[in-house]
Amino acid sequence: MKEINLTQFESEVLNGGKVILDFYSTECPPCDALAPKFEALNELFGKEVKFLKIFRQENRELAEKLGVSSSPTVLFFEDGKEVGFRLNGGIKRSELFEGLKIILGKERVKEIKSEIKPLTTYCDVAILGAGPGGLTAGLYLCQAKIDAVVIDVALPGGHVSTTHQVSNYPGFIDPQPGYMLSHNMSEQTKRCGTTYKVAVDVSRVDLEKKEILIDEYETIKAKKIIIATGTKYNLLNIPGESELKGNGISYCATCDAKYFIDKEVMVIGGGNSAIEEADFISKFASKITIVHQFDKLQANKQAQEKVFTNSKIDFIFEHEPRSFKKVAGKIVTEIEELKSGKRKTIETDGVFIFIGMKPNLDMFPKGLELDKWGYINTDEDMRTNIDGVFAVGDVGSKKYRQITTAIADGTIAAIAITKELDQ
Repeated sequence: MKEINLTQFESEVLNGGKVILDFYSTECPPCDALAPKFEALNELFGKEVKFLKIFRQENRELAEKLGVSSSPTVLFFEDGKEVGFRLNGGIKRSELFEGLKIILGKERVKEIKSEIKPLTTYCDVAILGAGPGGLTAGLYLCQAKIDAVVIDVALPGGHVSTTHQVSNYPGFIDPQPGYMLSHNMSEQTKRCGTTYKVAVDVSRVDLEKKEILIDEYETIKAKKIIIATGTKYNLLNIPGESELKGNGISYCATCDAKYFIDKEVMVIGGGNSAIEEADFISKFASKITIVHQFDKLQANKQAQEKVFTNSKIDFIFEHEPRSFKKVAGKIVTEIEELKSGKRKTIETDGVFIFIGMKPNLDMFPKGLELDKWGYINTDEDMRTNIDGVFAVGDVGSKKYRQITTAIADGTIAAIAITKELDQ
């Protein structure tokens, strides 16, 4: 696979036939998660499609010319023209296949995919999710000489890897960069001997049979399953949001704040994530407007004190966004005052959305017992209502969701499983 720069764009892309181009950045977990998928598809399709990478931070002029404002962004070209759709953020292998169908045709893609031979892997415990809860469970199981496989659609770390700084993790006097904290957790579990299957697509899960199909060809068969899939960002689901995702609208400050140097942005939300990330974004942006639906922030007091004394940050309370449009390179956000119903528009260079989370349960068939908010019910040993299936971390029903509570869950589940398998 070849990496290009601005000067090679014309010869390699515009005159390059069938091309898939990945704009990537450093310190970008979604970019890291995409890399192995991109390389694997290059092995399969590289004779007929040119797979290229370009470092966005050093080729900003080209990125801006093409309207690329998020990392990673994958573009598809045929005979010098961009075709199909763009892919942004947490890009799935299946989405890349859909793009390949546009430039190669469905039948050719199907023909090449048919060359992939099915594979079955056996283990004692399959852990779905490589956040703090899943990694801790893997560490304890490995140390108990139990064969565990950690499976994740992204890279290890979960939300911790995209958190700017973690100041309340025991054992560290100074705040820790989230990506380093998650990296250390991952390396500790990996060096113990836990097998990793990360940056994969989870194609199917059968909790009763304890079978997990990944990337449409490898079946993981286990004696026990731990669900540690965590949560995902809530969407506003208003006009313009999906269309502008990765093109002015972002959900990851760590990934994209660096592209708004001396620019104006809007942050939507008022909880811990929104306020802590707004403070981080202020290191780059010239002005930040926080739009929040309530009359006061919900973040912890320490985070509030930081943003209230930050001269770059303004607040608009008791308002909600109603739509987004892109006009002349700017994001025009329509917001509504909740008391009066009056609407107005605000123009910024970008928008960051942080409005809470919901559990990642889309991959599972019906049958799990959930609480009224949609989180998995467990007993004191993290067992679910399905025999041999456990749930740990943020995906479970609980009062508090923190790194430390996820780690506690992973510890409990691993010890309970160890006792069961040793009987």
